[in-house]
Amino acid sequence: MAVLERHQTIDIEAKGRRIEELKHSLDAVILAHNYQWPDVQDVADFVGDSLELAQRAAGVESRHIVFCGVDFMAETAAVVNPHRTVLLPEPTARCPMAAMIDVESLLEWKARYPKAAVVCYVNSSAEVKAQSDICCTSANAVRVVESLSHDEILMVPDQNLGRYVATRTSKRVILYPGYCVTHHRIEAGHVLAARAAHPDALVLAHPECTSEVLAQADAVLSTSQMLRYVAASPGGTFLIATEWAIIHRMQKMNPDKRFYSVSNALVCPNMKKTTLDSVIRAMEQRQHVVRVDPQVREGAARAIQRMLEVG
Repeated sequence: MAVLERHQTIDIEAKGRRIEELKHSLDAVILAHNYQWPDVQDVADFVGDSLELAQRAAGVESRHIVFCGVDFMAETAAVVNPHRTVLLPEPTARCPMAAMIDVESLLEWKARYPKAAVVCYVNSSAEVKAQSDICCTSANAVRVVESLSHDEILMVPDQNLGRYVATRTSKRVILYPGYCVTHHRIEAGHVLAARAAHPDALVLAHPECTSEVLAQADAVLSTSQMLRYVAASPGGTFLIATEWAIIHRMQKMNPDKRFYSVSNALVCPNMKKTTLDSVIRAMEQRQHVVRVDPQVREGAARAIQRMLEVG
């Protein structure tokens, strides 16, 4: 077993060196989401949540952006920085939630609620963003909603995020019936069982979880907010109700603290499609370039920029 582990370590190190070589030859920067495999996070120039990655992508000056995430994230990078070439290492890494809404569906809902402003979660296609008033992420959804003058808000596509926002605003929030498949797997019973196993732990839950799960949490936070919370907290043990890979970064940043997932089922298979091998292939062959129609990009960029101005 020790020989096998050493071989795997050497292999990862060799792939890391190759990625560094390719970064320099391509003039590339690697951006990775907090839910990526740990070894993919470790080769990235920046790791963050959707809001942080959008902000970072907008300021990239390198010729290439290698985006280790799912499709809508790479598409967002191409929208906010159209003069850079965005590579998505694994083109089949798609977001099921984003696929739950299309332009036709959104237009039907807009016609049903003509007085409502459309707040579009970044977990959506550029086409859907282009038909929205403003985008949001889990980190800034409440601030985005409060920034609008409208009394009615149509939030798409995540009903759980929308339901959470509705508890933090006096505005009427209309919920579209989309959801994150991974977060939807978490049940309140999972949290209660995890608490029983670790009674001194604090529970941190992502707002994509159901309201029953959020009711069991000590704090409801985006992944970036979880990282800051953990660093500032005097607590030493945490139960994490979101995709398990965030724990890799938490542990690196807080080696003296302990972290446990509330469920063994919290794996996003699409986030895990990207590997060191697919990163190398994409860079060597300059393949899987993300392209956005210029007219779509204009509308999507407007909605994203409004979000970035809110912060």
